[in-house]
Amino acid sequence: MEGSNASATSMLPMRSPHWHSVSPPAEASVPGDSSLPPWSGRVLGSLASLWSSSSLEELKFSLTWKQAADAWVQVRANVMAPVLQVAVALCMLMSVMLVSEKLLMGATSLFAKVFRWRPQRRYKYQPLGEDMEVGYPMVLVQIPMYNEKQVYKLSIGAACGLSWPLDRIIIQVLDDSTDPEIKNLVELECKTWKSKGFNIKYEIRDNRHGYKAGALKEGMKHSYVGHCDFVAIFDADFQPEVDFLMQTVPFLIHNPDICLVQTRWKFVNSNECMMTRIQEMSMDYHFKVEQESGSTMHSFFGFNGTAGVWRISALEEAGGWKDRTTVEDMDLAVRATLCGWKFVYLGNVKVKSELPSTLKAYRSQQFRWSCGPANLFRKIHKEILKTKKVSTRKKIYLIYSFFIIRRIISHTVTFMFYCVVIPSSVFVPEVEVSTWGVVYIPTTITLLNSVGTPSSFHLLLFWIFFENVMSMNRMRAVWTGLFETGKVNEWVVTKKLGSKLNEQKTEEPRKQTRLSIFGRILLPELGMALYLFACACYDLRYGKNNYFFYIYPQAITFFIVSIGYVGTLVPS
Repeated sequence: MEGSNASATSMLPMRSPHWHSVSPPAEASVPGDSSLPPWSGRVLGSLASLWSSSSLEELKFSLTWKQAADAWVQVRANVMAPVLQVAVALCMLMSVMLVSEKLLMGATSLFAKVFRWRPQRRYKYQPLGEDMEVGYPMVLVQIPMYNEKQVYKLSIGAACGLSWPLDRIIIQVLDDSTDPEIKNLVELECKTWKSKGFNIKYEIRDNRHGYKAGALKEGMKHSYVGHCDFVAIFDADFQPEVDFLMQTVPFLIHNPDICLVQTRWKFVNSNECMMTRIQEMSMDYHFKVEQESGSTMHSFFGFNGTAGVWRISALEEAGGWKDRTTVEDMDLAVRATLCGWKFVYLGNVKVKSELPSTLKAYRSQQFRWSCGPANLFRKIHKEILKTKKVSTRKKIYLIYSFFIIRRIISHTVTFMFYCVVIPSSVFVPEVEVSTWGVVYIPTTITLLNSVGTPSSFHLLLFWIFFENVMSMNRMRAVWTGLFETGKVNEWVVTKKLGSKLNEQKTEEPRKQTRLSIFGRILLPELGMALYLFACACYDLRYGKNNYFFYIYPQAITFFIVSIGYVGTLVPS
């Protein structure tokens, strides 16, 4: 027993002040105290050692955590803050450039409306029926189509219904369909109208080289086209009114310096779902403000590829159709204006058309419409600078306003500033974003975009969040076009569903539009949703600017889009 007690006491410090301060129960292990078992001293000593070592580790951990926190503050202040502050400055600069451009376009459009500065006042115009000295010119109507089973009858019927002498019009259906069944249907429709006395031509080719541009180019090679003065172009889902040619062609007849008359689109399915309502807001702004201001100030704007009439001699002088980008219409328009030709936009003439009603179709369309102009700018900017036929003022307008501001900066700043820079600033309190950049500029831009469709003013918040989500896809397309990488020349035809789709009650069409959850998920948008949610949570807990009021709904919108619950099911 004594040996046991001796060994226990030899393992412990002999009643040192340090021992009592660390673990008072050690007093119970004093030799001679028979109230405790002999091995208790050994156990208590081990516990004391463990307590001392854990305290030391906690101290080391607290020091390590404090050092890491200090290091993060240093990195944040010296590395991240300067970089983010530069990004803020660049985005603010681009925002000012964008809002200035939109204010100028809005003021010009307002001037044209208030003072009735319409094309009929700026150019010579006289209806054909009132001018017996001028006969009806020969007009070619081109309808390019590709597997358009739902709408081919609508477009062909509308073209054949145009009010124009039958011996002065040729309807040319350019069918690139790869589905034999659809080809047979289109050809049969053309034969039906031909039997009624219409001069309609059904043209096919053995390849799809150049896509739409290639089809239009081949269509112009036929011998009968040489007898035509003007060419009207309608996509397969467009249905012009019977007086379309009567309202557009007189501008070309009486004004030899005009080569293009562009009309406005009117959407037959704008009320189909929330996504089509939002699209209508954007497209109405494009026509009422962008096209109107370009026509008023510069007699130039981008040809929309359809619902327009061209002077064939001008089209040929500009080099005809080219397939070097996915925006062959804009390419032709820019080359024509560099030859000195003028354009006219008629906002009072409307042509029925269809908006994409599925998210997949809309994303593909927007990618093409964003990538193509950027790629065209890369290829044509030197030609713009070198030309001698246009003024320096128009060159500046083409390069700065038409391409850089509207086609590059607008998509870039929308995503980078409102979806990346501002949310990221919640992690870096050293970065300050001015109120006018966060509130006033986006508010101004939003209100300017709402003037096109006043009836949808109550949907502005939905428009903002959805457009911010789409800006991610558009910005990627812009930089794909600028650097000519990836799918720069990929052409995905926007699927049309036809105005009669809502009358169909069978389950088959609905099943065709359903996708599995894995087929719907968009990983980039899902990643942005998670990042924005983290930013909002951090700002709610630690932030001082209350950005979470904006970031939370933006994160939710990204998430809804990412899992495919926008435009996936076609409304019935």
